[in-house]
Amino acid sequence: MSEFPLIAIVDDDEAIRLAAESLIRSLGFAARTFDSAEAFLASGVVRKIDCLITDVQMPGMSGLDLQDVLIARGQQTPIIFITAYPEERFQKRARANGAAGILVKPFDGQSLADCIMGILREGEER
Repeated sequence: MSEFPLIAIVDDDEAIRLAAESLIRSLGFAARTFDSAEAFLASGVVRKIDCLITDVQMPGMSGLDLQDVLIARGQQTPIIFITAYPEERFQKRARANGAAGILVKPFDGQSLADCIMGILREGEER
């Protein structure tokens, strides 16, 4: 993990991106936002992030598909999924592939902060 953790936020909803970015910065971490999984994958930060927050349902590539791509590339980034549709089959797939957390919209900022802090603590222990 880097000295200053970098968290990526991938969500097609600008309000969610801005709120998550503001929360992450208030915790003292760096944040990068992307409006699609494709934009995130095309960026130069994919291998530099310490945690990824992504929506499940987005136009184009879904959050689950993004998880699959990262796994195929050998990327071990912890992923927090956010969703308005907490279907059991999605949760099973996400967890089976190593999801670090699943938050159902609407969620409070403290839940997201707790999830991020838990992931970063685990990263420090490795």
